[in-house]
Amino acid sequence: MSAVATPRTIPPTDRSPRRRGALDWRIRFGVLSLIWGFSFLLIKVGTEGYAPFQVTLGRLVFGTAVLAAAMAVKRERLPRGARTWGHLTVAAFLLNALPFSLFAYSELTIPSTLAGICNATSPLWGMALSLVALSEDRPTRRRVAGLGLGFLGVLTVLGAWQGFHGLDATGTAMALSASLSYPIGWIYVRRTLAGSGHSHLSMTGAQLLLATVQLAFVTPLFTSLPSRFPLVPLLAIAALGILGTGLGVLLQYGLVAEVGPTTAQMVTYFIPVIATAVGVAILGESLTWSTPVGAVVVLAGAALTQARARR
Repeated sequence: MSAVATPRTIPPTDRSPRRRGALDWRIRFGVLSLIWGFSFLLIKVGTEGYAPFQVTLGRLVFGTAVLAAAMAVKRERLPRGARTWGHLTVAAFLLNALPFSLFAYSELTIPSTLAGICNATSPLWGMALSLVALSEDRPTRRRVAGLGLGFLGVLTVLGAWQGFHGLDATGTAMALSASLSYPIGWIYVRRTLAGSGHSHLSMTGAQLLLATVQLAFVTPLFTSLPSRFPLVPLLAIAALGILGTGLGVLLQYGLVAEVGPTTAQMVTYFIPVIATAVGVAILGESLTWSTPVGAVVVLAGAALTQARARR
């Protein structure tokens, strides 16, 4: 599994030499944390004016446009080969179309703060799956303890001792399923597309293009054309696609190239903190003691699952 725990696109698989960016990497790291942390607020605002599939389609359209512009500037071409495009189609579904749609539907009934915390469980799912699917990922006591601690944190967030009182089970299950979809997609990509010879930018651009096509077919089947176009939700969708999906991917790859995947993956631990803060401060979402306490436990567990055994 890729060391980068939260990308919405193909994880980097090469060992590119580190490079110095125009801005200090810490600034770009902070910007990326803010962008992905605010994404759950933007999803919530977008669904207030448009259907979840429409939010996802709009997000992908704007995100693909950003990647297309970046490819044009760098004179990158889309990858070739039917086999590559076939695997990219599956990757687009698992890493973009499915989780984006599930998060959009989940936020119809759950707060954006809870969706952001559910997103932080991706490293936990990934560690559990990699032990089964990737023979090179061996369990250690620390990582197994992190897995158990992380899911204990999930139960704390959900208020298990209260019988999950007041919790929308369907929305929460959708958010957790979206988080599970990411590591499944990463493992699939690692097994099928690693070392393909194409640049990550061209592969990601193709992946987002395919996800956009998938949603373009699905959306008319389940939604009707809006009779009006509310401006604020539309701007939220545009920001979600341009910043969260487009610019976020470019920032992420720049960080991986400069400071390595281990440092870049730490953005995972800031996302739920920011998502919770903006959900409470801007959307006025309620917050009980179990939410921040459980989130801290989830993040601690996720950090332990990423620990590597010393040689």
